[in-house]
Amino acid sequence: MAAPGRRKLEELSLDEFLAAGSDSEHDGGWEDEEDEEEEGGRALNGTARQRRPSGKAAQGLQARPGSRKKGKASEHKDQLSRLKDRDPEFYKFLQENDRKLLDFDASDSSEEEEALHRPPDTLEEASDEDEDEDEEQEKVKRKKVSLIHVSLKMVEEWKKAAQRNLTPKLFHEITQAYKAAVATTKGDSGGDPSKFQVTDTAVFNALVSFCIRDLFHLLHKLLLPKAPKNKLKMVLPSTSPLWGKLRLDVKVYLGCTIQLLSCLTEASVGAAVLQHVNSTVPYYLSFPKQCRALLKQTITLWSTGEETVRVLAFLVLNKICRHKKEVYLSPLLKQMYIAFVKNSRFTSPNVLPMINFMQRTLTEMLALDSATSYQHSFIYIRQLAIHLRSAMTLRKKENFQSVYNWQYIHCLYFWCRVLSTIHPSEVMEPLIYPLTQVIIGCIKLVPTSRFYPLRMHCIRALTLLSQSTRTFIPVLPFILEVFQQVDFNKKPGRMSSKPINFAVILKLSNANLQEKAFRDGLIDQLYDLLLEYLHGQAHSIGFPELVLPTVIQLKSFLKECKVANYCRPMRQLLEKLQENSAHICSRRQRVTFGVASTAAVEQWEKQLKEEGTPLSRYYTQWKKLREKEIQLEISGKERLEDLNFPEIKRRRPDERKEEDKKEFKDLFELDSDSEEENGGFSVKGKGTASDDSSEASSKEFGEEDDDEEGNYEVEEDEEEELEEDSEAEAEEGREGAQRAQGAQQRRSCPRGLSRSDLQQLAQGGEDLVQDLEFSDED
Repeated sequence: MAAPGRRKLEELSLDEFLAAGSDSEHDGGWEDEEDEEEEGGRALNGTARQRRPSGKAAQGLQARPGSRKKGKASEHKDQLSRLKDRDPEFYKFLQENDRKLLDFDASDSSEEEEALHRPPDTLEEASDEDEDEDEEQEKVKRKKVSLIHVSLKMVEEWKKAAQRNLTPKLFHEITQAYKAAVATTKGDSGGDPSKFQVTDTAVFNALVSFCIRDLFHLLHKLLLPKAPKNKLKMVLPSTSPLWGKLRLDVKVYLGCTIQLLSCLTEASVGAAVLQHVNSTVPYYLSFPKQCRALLKQTITLWSTGEETVRVLAFLVLNKICRHKKEVYLSPLLKQMYIAFVKNSRFTSPNVLPMINFMQRTLTEMLALDSATSYQHSFIYIRQLAIHLRSAMTLRKKENFQSVYNWQYIHCLYFWCRVLSTIHPSEVMEPLIYPLTQVIIGCIKLVPTSRFYPLRMHCIRALTLLSQSTRTFIPVLPFILEVFQQVDFNKKPGRMSSKPINFAVILKLSNANLQEKAFRDGLIDQLYDLLLEYLHGQAHSIGFPELVLPTVIQLKSFLKECKVANYCRPMRQLLEKLQENSAHICSRRQRVTFGVASTAAVEQWEKQLKEEGTPLSRYYTQWKKLREKEIQLEISGKERLEDLNFPEIKRRRPDERKEEDKKEFKDLFELDSDSEEENGGFSVKGKGTASDDSSEASSKEFGEEDDDEEGNYEVEEDEEEELEEDSEAEAEEGREGAQRAQGAQQRRSCPRGLSRSDLQQLAQGGEDLVQDLEFSDED
């Protein structure tokens, strides 16, 4: 910057001239700056050469004005004062339009500039002061939080005072204590800390119990002392004149209750809190933010909680939506449907009732408003159709899996249930056809025998939709197709220990297809599906023509199938179908109207349905038995358990042979052949181990212990007498022992005789016959 100082004024450019300002007016301004810079340069060449700035920093230092006595602000002030003399009109214009440009403080001229470049000698440590202030604030907060420890005596005093007269001040104290108690479960949720602190478990239980059971009942009396005339109409507490004083405390209480609800793990406590929440729904409706938080938490409990908790959570959701339908129904339906799909990923006999519960309750929520339900139904049924279309066009494994899974099948059945429940509805009726096409496409996607269980689920959904909406859906071809694809005469490749539960599976393995249980279960499923679908068409005037393909297929099956257990139910079903067809034909021969008169046909079918048909009466009896069997299967019990068949656990003969020889060697002297022959039943009356097992079984099934123990004692006494006789009389004892032994064996186990025993029985004398008669009478 020294070089431009030597140039004359005419050599400067416009930018340089404007940057220089009025410095050129001062005599020796540029020279003085140059002299100072030269002196500074000489000094830097000495000992302080290491600290010389470089680059832009050096240029910035060189660019400082030579005279620091005057700052730029003061110089600008002088220029404006001269402007008043040179151009008074412009100066007057500035006074009128931009007064701030003229009136400014000239004191901050060079001081600010020097402050920017010259740091002070001692730096202030602002962070220490901030920390001190924060510590002081924290101390104040700690004093507020730990001010009062809640005790049982305080809770009792609050309870008595609230019962006498609940005031806004008292309600505020109880609310703050309740907030402190809830904060111990999950930590403080934020906001102003409470002045109370709860540390004892007994105090927590007493305080929360008081708030849930009694507090809001007393608050309701304070806000709304008069009962409304119309009890069905909900009266919001915000209409009370005292609402302004209690509003903030009620808001804090409701938020703490939601937090408490999210922390509970025990079902009984959660049910009690939900009952309290259900009674305080009018208060939640007064606070939209708290109401949305409550809905979110309640949906979680509705989809994942225990059975009682699920029911109470649904009651809360239903109550809120009934009174604020236009605000909360649409977002609530979306969140509930997402929760339903999320929690129906896996299906088992234990989970299936919960899934059915979610379907029924969500259907009830959709039935509140058909217009809103149509929007959601259309979107989600369209999503199902898009997944199916992708699987049909791409034909890849991942696309098939997106359709053939439990979530997809449960959604199909759910929407059939929705359309069946809301029917008749002009708004929802257009969705029947696309949903039917999606289900039929799902059946036809992979029509193999491994996916027969999935086909059964789809057929049941179509049957429900057809019967409830009175819409004809061709379901029978998908059932009769199974008769043509499966060879029921083929011998099973392997035996199975338990039957296949088609209700909780979608896919069969290759090993399952080889089992006998597969064909047994398949026959039962076909029988059930045919009967359920045809029962809904039993009163139709065209029933004989409708069942004609079914009758032909069943006759063909009975002709080809050689397994009696499979033919028996199908023959019975065929007889009922033929009987119902004959009944319909005989009734419709006497009608006077024609086929074109739809109203007369509907009236005739309605009358026939009320009177009943042979197939409908048979279906009613079958349904009762079938529901009982399904309940037993779901609960994990056997179908014939209620008959109380005795079950005796026996050891294998090979395992007990050596032990039996040691136990009974003093009682019997038998050959090795007779031991092998009689080993199958000798333990029943003579072994101590068998006595224990039989006694246990008799206690279990309610049999009399005296009779069984008496038989065992009699048999042992006779055997001892036989041994004494055989020692006394050598020649006659052997025959007597053998005869008595044969009689004892026949009395102890009338079934399971060996070949040698049968021969002895055939050659026995009269005394042997008398013994048998005597044992039979016993």
